[in-house]
Amino acid sequence: MTEWVGIAAITVVMFLTIGVGARGVRIARTPADFMVAARAVSSPVNAAAISGEYLSAASFLGIAGLVFVQGLGSLWYSVGYAAGYLVLLLLVAAPLRRFGAYTIPDFAGGRLQSARLRQGSTVLVLIIGWFYLLPQMDGAGLTLQVVLGIPYWIGVVLLGVVVSGNIAMGGMKGITFVQAFQYWLKICAIGIPALALLAYAGHGSTANLTSSGAPTFGHPTAVTVPQAVKLVVKRPTDVVATGVVDGHADAGRHLVLEPGTHSIGRGSVLKFRAGATVPVRILLVQPSSPAWNSPFVSVGPDGAHPLAATYGLIIATFFGAIGLPHILVRFYTNRDGTSARRTTLIVLLLLSFFYIFPAILGVLGRLRAPQLYLTGNTDGIVLALPALLMPGPVGAALAALVAAGACAAFLSTSSGLLVSVAGAFSHDLLRGGVRSFRWCALGAGAVAMLAALLVENFSASLLVGWAFAIAASSFCPLLVLGIWWRGLTWRGAMAGVLIGGGGCCAAIAATMLGLARTGWAAVLLGYPAMWTVPLAFAVMILGSLASRRDRPADVDQIMLRMHLPDTLLKRTR
Repeated sequence: MTEWVGIAAITVVMFLTIGVGARGVRIARTPADFMVAARAVSSPVNAAAISGEYLSAASFLGIAGLVFVQGLGSLWYSVGYAAGYLVLLLLVAAPLRRFGAYTIPDFAGGRLQSARLRQGSTVLVLIIGWFYLLPQMDGAGLTLQVVLGIPYWIGVVLLGVVVSGNIAMGGMKGITFVQAFQYWLKICAIGIPALALLAYAGHGSTANLTSSGAPTFGHPTAVTVPQAVKLVVKRPTDVVATGVVDGHADAGRHLVLEPGTHSIGRGSVLKFRAGATVPVRILLVQPSSPAWNSPFVSVGPDGAHPLAATYGLIIATFFGAIGLPHILVRFYTNRDGTSARRTTLIVLLLLSFFYIFPAILGVLGRLRAPQLYLTGNTDGIVLALPALLMPGPVGAALAALVAAGACAAFLSTSSGLLVSVAGAFSHDLLRGGVRSFRWCALGAGAVAMLAALLVENFSASLLVGWAFAIAASSFCPLLVLGIWWRGLTWRGAMAGVLIGGGGCCAAIAATMLGLARTGWAAVLLGYPAMWTVPLAFAVMILGSLASRRDRPADVDQIMLRMHLPDTLLKRTR
């Protein structure tokens, strides 16, 4: 029954998305319709659409999973994701809209009058957009795998086909209202189950919240292992095993798992008594310090330098929102700078409301469903909790609602990302029109599908955090200095983007390849924004000072256009 309810919920969301996209064929005709929705979206609708687009699979699924595994320090992700809009509100929103453009490369090329910088910015838009698409595809594969029991790759391909086709049909104008609807769907899909499970299951003992080691089972628990895993046991643990344990077949035999690593066969059932220590899948083993309830982020098996890692995460998320192409293009859809600022304020409120609930679900999982440490499916904790804590028809209905919300999460964010990537391809590289945009949307979706098949074992929030770090190290300094400093030149901007963004990409690649796992190297490469963001600002400033002759001749008029109030701008036109 649970499976069929989940199928129905996901099917409804899919067909709703396709239906609105089909409507976009009738209302989207010009490049302005496809890329900036004819600059005629009201602030409340635009704010809900931005929030729906921004709350990705990493927010809906990943944050609760990170809190569950790494501890309360992971809440800095949600704080940073929301607070980034405060920085955007103060520094970028209104001036960027007053400048008027279709894409970020439009701004870079127009503000600094450089075709080379425009082309370099286009390449960076593609890198950030594709990198951000990976966790959305990963979330689709995971959601459909958990709900329907199908292979991971089928979910990835299905999302790619639906979203690519939808964008090709309706562009920005076609997806604005569906993304606004999807925000409210996601609020209901995560908020209702969180509050219902909290009221029904309660928190019980809070011992698991204070333990720095493995949590314990609060009641006798039977765990079915869906795939063969290796578990780490910290204390001698009694278990009744049915299946294959350490290469030996057992049928209901009582065992004592000694401290160390143990292999469990696929389909095995392990029964634990109340108070038994929860074995942890080897991929999820966390450092012994800091404790789970620490406010700091941990990185690597030694948990070295948690304060530095936390600062790296804060810098990436606070300043990364400024440089996300698929978010910034939304501000071009506002009527004027005042509307853009009002939109940003509403977004800040909507996001802050949403991020209450992943924290509740992460803590509930730690308290009431620690068996998820054993199976290792931590990004699926939001999907798994309703059935675990509230068995029966009500739990099945809540699970279906969560599945619908997860589906909306990866559909809405993937749609916005493909708009920015396809727009950069068609408008800034090919100089094409509507037909070019459609073909670029299909091609960009195909590339993202292929890449997503390689990142199945990476956390969705970790992948999104890296996308934020790249944006913070490149577009953030370009936009802030381009808007607020008349001395910026295209040579200085190009150098800063290449060194800051390139250094960040190199650090992330090194981390993904496992080149640095402990100590300062793991922190500096895993959270590179702490050094790549100030480096990018410094290079842009020094490079611009060294190339003063390249300042645009009309820089004063450009600065006035961005900073004059909208009422004065209208009088001068």
